[in-house]
Amino acid sequence: MAAACTVLLAACGNPEPAESVESLMANPDRLKEVRAHCKADHTKVGDALCNRASEATRRRFMGSGTPYMAAPPAAPASAPKD
Repeated sequence: MAAACTVLLAACGNPEPAESVESLMANPDRLKEVRAHCKADHTKVGDALCNRASEATRRRFMGSGTPYMAAPPAAPASAPKD
């Protein structure tokens, strides 16, 4: 009975709000803060939040993620005819 009450009380606690990649991208100060916490103590912050911060940083840096498309090679100059 005591174990069941303990489980129920633990479930009633307010969970920490989950931050999405988009919300971290929109708030650079929060993103910087989360990245600093991840660097200082990754295990305390957790993989999920650190991975979202990493993805937000990647998206802010890379933009929409459009792959690089190299320009087509230039046509070789034709050799002079004799």
